[in-house]
Amino acid sequence: MVLLWPVAGLVALVILLFALERRFPDTVGRFEENVLALLLAAITFVSFTQVIARYGFNSGWGGALELTRILFAWMILFGMGYGVKQGIHLGVDAFVRMMPSGLFRIVAIFGAVCVFLYAFILLYAAWLSFFGAPVSTNWRQTGAIGYWKFMFDRGTGLDDLRYPLWMQDAFGLQDRVQRWVAYLMLPIGLALLAFRALQGVVAIAKGQREMIIASHEAEDLVAENKDALKE
Repeated sequence: MVLLWPVAGLVALVILLFALERRFPDTVGRFEENVLALLLAAITFVSFTQVIARYGFNSGWGGALELTRILFAWMILFGMGYGVKQGIHLGVDAFVRMMPSGLFRIVAIFGAVCVFLYAFILLYAAWLSFFGAPVSTNWRQTGAIGYWKFMFDRGTGLDDLRYPLWMQDAFGLQDRVQRWVAYLMLPIGLALLAFRALQGVVAIAKGQREMIIASHEAEDLVAENKDALKE
């Protein structure tokens, strides 16, 4: 299976994001927040209107449940990298913080590298064959890129989600929405996660951040409100 153009597309996406973020960091941050907010709003809107239609008018849309599942998956996949960027993924670091500062930084970098490798393996696992791992080159073993390319080549449709009739007539689309459309965020989300983890490695090495996780929310709240009961 030739995966050159999907890989090239993901690399171009990451390079573009890196360039834009260096030039317009606030704009990129707001864009990411808006994407997540729009996905959440869409989930809420579809679910709410479906409930009203079903229990108020005894009708409904057959593809609503499948669409909400896809939107929820998109929100999670896109939010993974954003969470690493903002350092809002929860983690346990009680033992790590007892280490000397030099060793602490090494462990923090190791954790960020592990996240990068996790994303990279899920994205494209065939590279492990260079280390002697028995990895097949078929789509089932080449990770998210291979799986998405497999769906793209075959154009298999989803179970319930269908294009509106006007789109079918205007663009000559098939009846059901293709699975590759729904699964597009899978390779994109993993690529963004790998990119953000790699950014975390560099930032930790430079001393710009401690870790890629956030685990002191409770401690911060206690520290901020320690005198609240005295007032």
